[in-house]
Amino acid sequence: MNLTPKEIVHFLDDYIIGQKNAKKIIAIALRNRYRRMQLSPDLQDDIMPKNILMIGSTGVGKTEIARRLAKMMGFPFIKIEASKYTEVGFVGRDVESMVRDLANAALNLVKNEYREKNQEKINQFIEDKILEKLLPPLPKGVSDEKQEEYKNSFEKMRTKLKNGDLDESMIEIEISQNMFDTNPNLPPEMGAMQDIVKVIGVGSKKVKKEMKIKDAKNALKNEASDKILDQESIKNEALKRAENEGIIFIDEIDKIAISSGNSSRQDPSKEGVQRDLLPIVEGSSVQTKLGTLKTDHILFIAAGAFHLSKPSDLIPELQGRFPLRVELDSLDDKALYEILTRPKNSLLKQYIELLKTEKLELEFEDEAIKEIAKIASKANEEMQDIGARRLHTVIEKLLEDLSFEADLYAGKKFIVDKNMVKEKLENVIENKDLARYIL
Repeated sequence: MNLTPKEIVHFLDDYIIGQKNAKKIIAIALRNRYRRMQLSPDLQDDIMPKNILMIGSTGVGKTEIARRLAKMMGFPFIKIEASKYTEVGFVGRDVESMVRDLANAALNLVKNEYREKNQEKINQFIEDKILEKLLPPLPKGVSDEKQEEYKNSFEKMRTKLKNGDLDESMIEIEISQNMFDTNPNLPPEMGAMQDIVKVIGVGSKKVKKEMKIKDAKNALKNEASDKILDQESIKNEALKRAENEGIIFIDEIDKIAISSGNSSRQDPSKEGVQRDLLPIVEGSSVQTKLGTLKTDHILFIAAGAFHLSKPSDLIPELQGRFPLRVELDSLDDKALYEILTRPKNSLLKQYIELLKTEKLELEFEDEAIKEIAKIASKANEEMQDIGARRLHTVIEKLLEDLSFEADLYAGKKFIVDKNMVKEKLENVIENKDLARYIL
């Protein structure tokens, strides 16, 4: 998607409140990816992405900024937590697995695009498969009259199938079952082996199953995609996208930093993870199900609260690979108020829609919303600052009785005012021991 940095920031403003500096830096980084692809191949190779380090408390919008952007731009995107990885030789996930995860994300993205473009052909394939079972082909040598009659019946049956008139009818179909399909825990690096198996047919078999026609339509989707779509083109496109448009969001990077005050170095694998991460961020080649994936032009966005450590506690080589630094602002009561009112799918709108399913019309007075934001901000100040996530806890506590007894209010309108907010939450916030457990 060809958007200017201003247009990118404008899009983000619909979902994320404040954080103008962070939005601006990331918007420029994403626009530069588009700009780079307009250049000659020789120059493209020399222009490296400017990786970003976002610093800020939990719940201030770090992950949401990256997630919304990737979705809007249609880029392959994964979010991983640095603390889940271990140094090579330790038990746990190795850092290369994040690149294989990105390859899978790119493959799924491109597959879905190809499916949408070829949906008509895929539907035709599925229909033909089902119709062949419902109306087996005529034997050779039948009269023209019989053939015409069969053709008419076939098209009538196709119309019924398309309209869903046959959805509840039972049918026996053959579907391919691969030996890999039964084990969802296989590592991504087995992707190449799965592709070989698919080509030579070893380890796969046709299995007959009886099911409703509506279920058969879904069961045949994968087979239809394999037959209709050019799998090699999909893999090549996915590899290209992962290499040139891929974004890896590394959350909790502060958890693998070794604080300068920690002389005991209780967890030596932390520095090991950083050193294993370094070649991936610098640019290396990783074997994936798409083939060899070069990480040189993947954009890495790292984020951390850095409460117990600071960015300078990361190894110098890794610090140098994140040249763009942005500190996100903490959220005061005004920002929390805007978070409750401005975004398209704000938390209040979600609760209003949820209770509407119970025929209960819920309304929040403006003063009540300001009070909710004020209480959430106070809770963040007096306890651990968890940013906008505190709003979930506060509103859940505020509405728990109403939500439990929603059936009693069916067909009625319920207005949440400032007095109700104070009555439900003020005592909790004043009692710090109680607030620690509830809010």
